[in-house]
Amino acid sequence: MQEGDVALVLRDLFIVVLKMSAPGLLAALAVGLLVSVVQAVTQINESTLAFVPKILVVGLVFSVGGSFMYTVLVDFTHGIFDRLIEVGGR
Repeated sequence: MQEGDVALVLRDLFIVVLKMSAPGLLAALAVGLLVSVVQAVTQINESTLAFVPKILVVGLVFSVGGSFMYTVLVDFTHGIFDRLIEVGGR
């Protein structure tokens, strides 16, 4: 395996990490902003009011997008094993 091959594997790894984490992070960011605006308008400073909706929305996003994330992870794993077989065959 050459240095360029390792760089390609790392690039693919970072793309997979981004694809798997972005939906949950973006959902948490959107809910956090919405809850912060509601807290600022109503002047309610309850910490659980910010935490519970984020957990629920992130759980919902992961349950809805779980099949997509599973497919991305399986495709990446198959690609890694294919590359390992290719290197071992040399």
